[in-house]
Amino acid sequence: MIQREGEGWRLAWNASRHPFPVLIAGNGWAAELSDAEALALRDGVWDLVEQHRQLVDQLMAEEAIELELERGVWWLSIEGDRQSWALRAVLSPDPSQRALECFWPEAAAGPFTVALQQLYGQP
Repeated sequence: MIQREGEGWRLAWNASRHPFPVLIAGNGWAAELSDAEALALRDGVWDLVEQHRQLVDQLMAEEAIELELERGVWWLSIEGDRQSWALRAVLSPDPSQRALECFWPEAAAGPFTVALQQLYGQP
């Protein structure tokens, strides 16, 4: 079992919890994901963070930015400024499956993203 957590976020992986071995959590909520869902979340968040890194030098200090990405079963958004951002994710699989909306505030979004990348490696 792998478990990482910080203020406002938690990430755990337990292979014996098939078909949902990954637990993601924020303030007051938690959800289990399949490995495929977690990998897709990691890939999408990675792409948004890379877009943010490419644009950050073009932003003025007081300027805000919001980036969105829809890929597969995930809709993702980061919203913030040059220094930090909050992360919102919505899982919308097939109608017969569960759905999920999650949010990590600015203080938790960065550390959660790093932990997710460390769990699976960078895309």
